[in-house]
Amino acid sequence: MNFDDRLREAIERGQKRGDTIASQAAAKAWTEEEYRRLHSQLRLTLSEQIEACLKRLPNYFPGFQYETMYGDRGWGGACFRDDLVIVRGTRTTNYSRLEITVRPYSASHVLDLAAKGTIRNREVFNRNYFEELATAEEPKFRGLVDAWVLEYAELYAAKTR
Repeated sequence: MNFDDRLREAIERGQKRGDTIASQAAAKAWTEEEYRRLHSQLRLTLSEQIEACLKRLPNYFPGFQYETMYGDRGWGGACFRDDLVIVRGTRTTNYSRLEITVRPYSASHVLDLAAKGTIRNREVFNRNYFEELATAEEPKFRGLVDAWVLEYAELYAAKTR
């Protein structure tokens, strides 16, 4: 067998290998509907986790109210309070709020969790975490929800003293 024959065989083997890799990748590729379904599933479980955590804040900080959030900004919840402060006859309000949402599905195929915390009219944190839907791990996102609520509670307790 001369070099030209071996070269043709090598090219054929390479083409077969390329076809095999491409067919395996196509089998693994997710359809748009599968991405949407996974995002909805994760969004629902994370929304429940957000609600469960945020609804506990009013038990420890009276005056907070819980509200469910859904729509173009995402799904989740928020806890807020509006305090009236009168100093030397001047009325002001101190607004505090913690909002955690799962952002809506997008063509970028990511699960995006966002949180924003405000204490006495000042933003104390703004968090955003995302992962590809195909590799997103629900326990990690649940842990972030817990951590962000705990962080806000700690900051709120420190600033109200």
